[in-house]
Amino acid sequence: MTALTVDHEPHQGWDDLVRAWEQTDAPEGYKVEIIEGLITLSPAPANYHNSIAAKVQRRLYNVIPEDWNIYQTQAIAIPSRLGLYIPDLLVASDDVLSESGNYIPAAGAELVVEVTSKSNASHDRITKVANYAQAGIPLYLLIDRWAPGGPTVTLYGEPKGDVYRVLHAVKFGEEITLPAPFDLTIDTGAFPVG
Repeated sequence: MTALTVDHEPHQGWDDLVRAWEQTDAPEGYKVEIIEGLITLSPAPANYHNSIAAKVQRRLYNVIPEDWNIYQTQAIAIPSRLGLYIPDLLVASDDVLSESGNYIPAAGAELVVEVTSKSNASHDRITKVANYAQAGIPLYLLIDRWAPGGPTVTLYGEPKGDVYRVLHAVKFGEEITLPAPFDLTIDTGAFPVG
């Protein structure tokens, strides 16, 4: 199944868009995001997708500080880009999530991880790269099972404007290292391909 886009009024402001997002009655398991001002519903990810996210999450728990956590369903907002995303994994300090609400400012994230699905890979490769950089998120790990040249993992960092620098890119089967504060090497050979 592919992603579904919900129509909204083009003149809507950020608050109206978020209110529509909050009121979207999506089927259980669907992810509801705002991508370039459009409310988008994506079906639950495939088993391989979830397996990869779980393997990365397990490794991250070994290196993050006690006052940080890893979230799988935490929404992050980038109002200037009309974006509200739910990354596959988000690392942030507990302080960032101390306020009530349904989302946090994207700038509060230390790391976001996206595992592409066939239906939304272009958003993860293009839109989210620019928007996460614009928000100042220090590191973005893109695990792209559907890359045109074969499954790859790309680590983006050093955001400037809406551009990241590619810090490292590997094919599945190779190791990729996240810099401080993580100082973590991930063996992508453990990722299922399918």
